[in-house]
Amino acid sequence: MAKNKNSQFKLVLTQMISDIFEKNKNVALNHKQVAAKLNLSDKAAVDTILEVLIEQTENGLFIRPERGKFKLKDQKVFLTGKVDMTADGSAFIVPDDEFEKDIFVAPRKLRNALHGDIVKVHVFGKKTSGRRNEGEIVEIITRAKTDFIGVAKVSERFAFIIPDDRKMLHDIFVPLSDLNGAKNGQKVQVSITDWPEGAKNPIGKIINVLGTQGENDTEMNAILAQYGFPLSFPGEVEKEANAIPETVSEAEINEKGRKDFRDTITFTIDPADAKDFDDAISFKKLPNGNFEIGVHIADVSHYVKPNSALDKEAYERATSVYLVDRVIPMLPERLSNGVCSLRPNEDKLCFAAVFELDSEANIKSEWFGRTTIHSNRRFSYEEAQEVIETKAGDYAEEILKLNELAYILRDRKFKNGAISFESTEVKFKLDERGKPIGVYVKERKDAHKLIEDFMLLANKKVAEFVAKKGNGKNKYTFVYRSHDSPNLENLNNFAAFASRFGYKINTKTDKDIAKSLNFLMEDVEGKKEQNMLTQLAIRSMAKAIYTTKKTSHYGLAFDHYTHFTSPIRRYPDVMVHRLLALYIDGGRSANAEEYEAASSHSSSMEKRASDAERASIKYKQAEYLEDNIGSIYTGIISGVTEWGMYVEISENKCEGMIRLRDITDDFYVWDEKNYCIVGQRKHKKYQLGDEVQVKVKKVDLSKRQIDFSLVQD
Repeated sequence: MAKNKNSQFKLVLTQMISDIFEKNKNVALNHKQVAAKLNLSDKAAVDTILEVLIEQTENGLFIRPERGKFKLKDQKVFLTGKVDMTADGSAFIVPDDEFEKDIFVAPRKLRNALHGDIVKVHVFGKKTSGRRNEGEIVEIITRAKTDFIGVAKVSERFAFIIPDDRKMLHDIFVPLSDLNGAKNGQKVQVSITDWPEGAKNPIGKIINVLGTQGENDTEMNAILAQYGFPLSFPGEVEKEANAIPETVSEAEINEKGRKDFRDTITFTIDPADAKDFDDAISFKKLPNGNFEIGVHIADVSHYVKPNSALDKEAYERATSVYLVDRVIPMLPERLSNGVCSLRPNEDKLCFAAVFELDSEANIKSEWFGRTTIHSNRRFSYEEAQEVIETKAGDYAEEILKLNELAYILRDRKFKNGAISFESTEVKFKLDERGKPIGVYVKERKDAHKLIEDFMLLANKKVAEFVAKKGNGKNKYTFVYRSHDSPNLENLNNFAAFASRFGYKINTKTDKDIAKSLNFLMEDVEGKKEQNMLTQLAIRSMAKAIYTTKKTSHYGLAFDHYTHFTSPIRRYPDVMVHRLLALYIDGGRSANAEEYEAASSHSSSMEKRASDAERASIKYKQAEYLEDNIGSIYTGIISGVTEWGMYVEISENKCEGMIRLRDITDDFYVWDEKNYCIVGQRKHKKYQLGDEVQVKVKKVDLSKRQIDFSLVQD
């Protein structure tokens, strides 16, 4: 123990000495000068500093440029980065500095760091002659999270929680006094309160009992808690929402700058089960033969004022969360489904982008501002699609003309280099208890695309309107939706893989990339490899984010793009409405730092919401297949790893794993470069995209895992 403490002391002292050299621009110093800068003067301390300098010079950390003096060798020894845990208890630290390689940390050198933590690591092995970078964590800077979801195991003397999170490798001990009423086998939310030095397991207390493991509500609430989304609104927020009148007053209708569109034909087109309608389209044929198309968006910012309880809660959530069987709204139901929802036959306040289009969908004029509407009809996508296909029904003339203009806008967008990703969306048929009794793939038709194209037009033109204000450093602060061009290495890897299926990706220019990807998406539609290739193509792209800085959107081929059309469910849209109103009224540019921080937070919460949605889909897929253990399906190999291969069932898109150890006709190894596993004796290959027969072997609902066995000839 004394030896360990001494080595730990020397490690910390090494860091302090390194910091001295870095602060002093790495000028050569002797050990006494280092001691003086550390305010150490007793002989034992000075001698220890010399000892450390000599030891670490032998280890390659320091060099001796002249007799008696030392300086840092030209390499980074202490790095900060994020912990990426592996299944065996070791970890890789992904450095903040993108030019540094990942650092391997053995389990005994993790110092209780957990997956996702931001840490400082001492790098003591550099990548030479095939060795990987190795290190030891010296400080946990920020915990990624201290709350975990898991199953309580309660005995007479103690309790512990087995976390659901596969990356959390430690059970959490809970004193019986901190059980908060939890019973053995219940699913709970536990918060780590302490991790004594030398203890293998952390200590925690239960902060929320979620219910009986396996029940639908319990599991859905567990997913929400796991990703940090609250299960209810604070009383203050509900009170503020309930104080807002349901009906629109004459004073609001006559507000300065607000245009009255109540006499213009207006309707909404949404999913059949939607309750929050945040966009409507108005249509008017003009005397000159052109068309006035209004994209009217719920005027959320009229009701949600900056720094109110409603605003603070909406900011924290940043987005609504759409799980398989429920929506967790960003705003209380009073607003999301009532006051702000553009329900038919009610006066509603909106923020609009109104365009005059000719018959070729060219914009002749545009106007942005606040409006009042009175929706004449609420269409489901299916109802609008029936009008398009039969050319008959309510507002058939208006819908058919909108569809005609949407086709022109869409074609123009693709000619300009936009990329069309038509990935499959899985939907479940649920019984009254929320149990899946069927799985189907949602089909996108013209009615969906019509709405999408007019929303894209509004988002693009609002962004352009603000982007043209001011020049250089005097540009107006705005929240853009940014999408970088793809990393060429990722794209080239995807192109190499797609070529195995006979698809060619031209990566010379952005337009060439877009053109060949669109050709691929068109060509692959309806084929067995469609979903896999689409998902791989999307993964090769950069991720879209909110920012005040970059303005282009690579995937849509727009120089400027924003999110203006969904303020009921996205906080960035609320910010966009506020900024647009400020600039229309002649206000000065808003604080860029404040809006950049809010944009970054919104991007982070969007990612969390997406992960929660995926987790709910995986749970329902596992729950569906739990009743089909032993059934045989045809599937496509959708992923290969060193421990197994993932297979997506063709008919229902459920994905599970075949473990390599369970394939018994040969010893198989992973060929990472060629996306396959290969038998060592018979040389049989199973490659990404191959069609295979699988049997449902095992389902673990708590881990949302499906295991298949391979049905071989």
